[in-house]
Amino acid sequence: MHKIPVGVLGASGYAGRELCALVHDHPHFTLAFATANAQRGETVLVGGHDVTFAAPEDVRLADAELVFSALPHGTSADWVSRVADAGRAVVDLSSDLRIGNGTSTVPYGLTEVARREVAGARVVANPGCYPTVTLIALLPLLEAGLVAPGATITINAASGVTGAGMAPRVDLLFGEVTENFKAYGVGNDHRHLKEMRAMVERTGADVDLLFTPHLLPVARGILATISVPLVAPLADPLAPFRTRWLGEPFIEVTSTLPTLHDVVHRNVVRLHARMAAHVRTPTLLVFAAIDNLVKGAAGQAVQNANLMLGLGETLGLPT
Repeated sequence: MHKIPVGVLGASGYAGRELCALVHDHPHFTLAFATANAQRGETVLVGGHDVTFAAPEDVRLADAELVFSALPHGTSADWVSRVADAGRAVVDLSSDLRIGNGTSTVPYGLTEVARREVAGARVVANPGCYPTVTLIALLPLLEAGLVAPGATITINAASGVTGAGMAPRVDLLFGEVTENFKAYGVGNDHRHLKEMRAMVERTGADVDLLFTPHLLPVARGILATISVPLVAPLADPLAPFRTRWLGEPFIEVTSTLPTLHDVVHRNVVRLHARMAAHVRTPTLLVFAAIDNLVKGAAGQAVQNANLMLGLGETLGLPT
């Protein structure tokens, strides 16, 4: 079987290691290189395979047909340009090229929404984890005109600690996180709001987003609870989601509340919705869960890469 060489820049971080594991398990991919800076030269076990990190300046970008950039925000864009100059396709997992962050020329790889644009692209900006879970939950309602004009949509989302990256921080120490639960990035100015707002604006909806992230004492996963004021009550709260996401292999609309156990190590968004009782304004409660490292990062990146390389979208992805 022909194998397509792919590379991972920034492979020592959580998303980068997840990418290496997915590449190893992919039926058509082989890992051409995996780079790291501080950990250059080290060999680690990733997904049951030894991966040796090379220095970024020591690899030939042209050795890969496609490169994943899991480099830090603010650093990635330069390497994306180098990959493109080498004539190779690239999926950028940083925020540098995402919609709402100063560029509109690169497809925003929320795959279920931008499948055609991604399939014809050489550079794709992979969405953030919080925007992925939020937008998949909101777009069916916004596109159908079901949300009350001028409404404030409240998004409370809790993530595992891998969402904060691997850099050592006091607030992420085991003793600070375990048996604890807290909000962070409060004040409605979290960096992921830029891409959320930009995508909402594309629908033409007149709404505000009020987003508060929380830190869970678990390694991975995101659970979002979203309160959406509606124009009118919905007799079947799940109908907009079943209609919009019909046939999508990585979106599950369920009659039960999603949990992290339902989604960890899987490339899926799991959704549920129900009308809120005892409120004067018709309000829909939407619950959505993902694995922040898979559908929220590396898995969605592979999903986009499959399309960019003309492969089946679901290849190599855990469902």
